[in-house]
Amino acid sequence: MGRGANILVVDPGMGEREGRERASAIAPGSRRMFERIGAWEAIAPLAEPILQMAVMDGGVRDAVRPVQMRFDEMDGEPLAHMAMNDDVVAGLLNLCQRLGVECVRASIAGFAPRRYALETLIDGAPSALARLLIAADGARSPLRTFAEIGTVGWDYGQSAIVATIAHERDHHGRAEQHFLPAGPFAMLPLRGRRSSIVWNEASEEAKMLIALEPGDFKRELEYRFMHRLGEIEPVSRLRSFPLGFRVARRFVGPRLALVGDAAHLVHPLAGQGLNLGLRDVAALAEIVARPMRLGLDPGGPEILAEFERARRFDVAASGLGMDAMNRLFSNDVAPLRAMRDFGLRLVDRSPALKRAFIEEAGGARGAAPNLLRGLAI
Repeated sequence: MGRGANILVVDPGMGEREGRERASAIAPGSRRMFERIGAWEAIAPLAEPILQMAVMDGGVRDAVRPVQMRFDEMDGEPLAHMAMNDDVVAGLLNLCQRLGVECVRASIAGFAPRRYALETLIDGAPSALARLLIAADGARSPLRTFAEIGTVGWDYGQSAIVATIAHERDHHGRAEQHFLPAGPFAMLPLRGRRSSIVWNEASEEAKMLIALEPGDFKRELEYRFMHRLGEIEPVSRLRSFPLGFRVARRFVGPRLALVGDAAHLVHPLAGQGLNLGLRDVAALAEIVARPMRLGLDPGGPEILAEFERARRFDVAASGLGMDAMNRLFSNDVAPLRAMRDFGLRLVDRSPALKRAFIEEAGGARGAAPNLLRGLAI
């Protein structure tokens, strides 16, 4: 937020808390960015480090699912941190208040081009002139719709059930990814004796599971969660979300940049949804900062074209990679199962491959934006 930059945040849900059932994995690169901008101090005490990730492949009723691949913290750095979405948003809102960023609880009703700016129409508030409008308004982005930017992609016919689960024994910072025939089942450690689950099922099956009586739902959960952590109990609402792969046909429009789910929606298999969006933010901030220091227009077409070039390949590679993994593992075809288990064990025995996977998931590999490496822009 360079000197002389006037920033306005418009959010219809400003200050609302969505509940304690949704959590996100914060990759090391995203954590470094939060540290650099001054938000991590508020988030860190509420976040749980992931020190180990175990990957299993098997059936729902298997008594034992052997670990096919294990990742451990690297160079003394956790694989990621788990934090409740509400806590992340609260930490960022607190940072905005400390920096004097104006935040308005409202919706954007549309925008119209003006000379050297966009006039942004805000429900219940005066309109605002913006040299650059950033759409971070989710998968059903109204701003993307106003700009007449379409999407391409497909639905998986799967839904993710998410909830917070309390358990009898400590998780010791261990996350687990179970590849089951209907889709991945992830157990992700939270503070205390709690974990977040992301449970993929066929959409109709997910609806039936959500509608079960508590005892029946718990029994189905135990088949997947297994008993390593003792007695378990849901301690939040159960919610389900349809899964799909969607990418905007363009990441930019005149004086408009799409970031996060407004630009791309990917499978939550590797917990990269939030981190992919934060990589958008880091890239856009770096690209925009350079012309602003020279007094140039941050919303010019050449600036936005550079942002789109910087993000298009990463988004496509990450999204299609997770799509391929979901298709490979969301079945119980014996030859495929044998092939993928062999592949998992092969990677598990290669420190170089495991390091490459960890660095890629961390978001700061190669020519990553400075913020993801903890550097100034």
